[in-house]
Amino acid sequence: MQRLGRKNRAFFRINAIDQRTRRNGSVIEALGWYDPIAKDPGKQMEINEERIKYWLSVGAQPSDTVRDFLAKRGMGDLKLWEADRAAARKHVEAKKAKAAAEGEKKDEKKG
Repeated sequence: MQRLGRKNRAFFRINAIDQRTRRNGSVIEALGWYDPIAKDPGKQMEINEERIKYWLSVGAQPSDTVRDFLAKRGMGDLKLWEADRAAARKHVEAKKAKAAAEGEKKDEKKG
């Protein structure tokens, strides 16, 4: 999601971008928009469902916020995404624990 709009009046564009690109960097394809300030829920969001399905089919990973939007519209498997997110968290926690254990071993060798 690319943040646009003025101060205290956010407006977001939903885009397909390269993972290594910054948030407001170059866009591969514009897929829709989201206006959180709009009063009418029908006018808060517009997305190109066909193109989003295409990008998901070729391996694009939506942000957590966009995943929630898609799940509410029935375009994605929220349970599968939550399982992927949980697995990623476990992997990161295991890395942190391993790094902490290695740090303790180095401290023991010094002292």
